[in-house]
Amino acid sequence: MGAKDVKPTRSELIDLKKKIKLSEGGHKLLKMKRDGLILEFFDILSKAKDVRSELDAAYEKANEKIGIAESVEGRMTVKSTAFAMKDAPQIELESHNIMGVVVPKIESSSVRKPINKRGYGILGTSSYIDEAVDSYEILVEKIILAAEIETTMKKLLDDIEKTKRRVNALEFKVIPELKEGMSFISLRLEEMERENTFRLKRIKA
Repeated sequence: MGAKDVKPTRSELIDLKKKIKLSEGGHKLLKMKRDGLILEFFDILSKAKDVRSELDAAYEKANEKIGIAESVEGRMTVKSTAFAMKDAPQIELESHNIMGVVVPKIESSSVRKPINKRGYGILGTSSYIDEAVDSYEILVEKIILAAEIETTMKKLLDDIEKTKRRVNALEFKVIPELKEGMSFISLRLEEMERENTFRLKRIKA
């Protein structure tokens, strides 16, 4: 809405002043939210880098251990051991709030289990199988943690961008247009006041 589209009345001027005050208050709060979300994002980013490094290392180790187990025990033994595993971890997706952004919280039952609760026969397998299972349990835990952190980062980034757009819209469009309209009305009211004063002087004369 351009300045010339507003009605040059005192009630409109009062209304615009209220809108400007509300817009500036909203702008301040949104900037605080944006800055807070950015701080949260960088805090989580440092954790994400650590988790990603740990995930890569766990993946390399798991591949190494499964390779050793297959070369010693044979691929069929490793596969049959995998099929004998029971009680897959149960994943529950919960959520928590970070400055108005709902992010996931992944809860899982214990991935790592004692050897006697894995479901395969201890006597029929070697330590190579156990080490491979250990390494894959650790890998799964890292994957779950990485999924939670990286999803949180994506949600925070989306909300940061959304908040930035709202801040910019208020700062560079809404507030300037409201102020332009207020200035236009103030000038027009002054002109009308001068015209009335001049008219009254002419009538008196």
